Amino acid sequence: MDPKWNEDIPIYRQLRDRVVAMILEDVLGDGDALPSVRNVAAEYRLNPLTVLKGYQELVDEELVEKKRGRGMFVTAGAKQKLLKDERKRFLNKEWPQVAATIVRLKLDTTTLLKTIEKTRSDKAGVKDD
Repeated sequence: MDPKWNEDIPIYRQLRDRVVAMILEDVLGDGDALPSVRNVAAEYRLNPLTVLKGYQELVDEELVEKKRGRGMFVTAGAKQKLLKDERKRFLNKEWPQVAATIVRLKLDTTTLLKTIEKTRSDKAGVKDD
């Protein structure tokens, strides 16, 4: 997890979002243990209650489950649930603005698809000369 915090967003929410990103990026998979509240609090010099609140949001969303005396673990199917929810949020909230910008700038699908492929190549570490 990145120790830099955005002052405009509560830290517990940023912790929640970082765990979500770790699940979506396959850093954490089904059944994997989350770092302990105590360890995260000590590593980032946070109040353990702040860490617990972020983790509790994940429990409330059924992405993480508490196992008494053992810790917190990613629930089975968490990534699929997140992908479904994130896709829905993107299509309902972000895509209309993106689509309007595409139309306004008169971008064609060929240019957009080439840009997507370049982004994929760059993320995979492939240089496109």
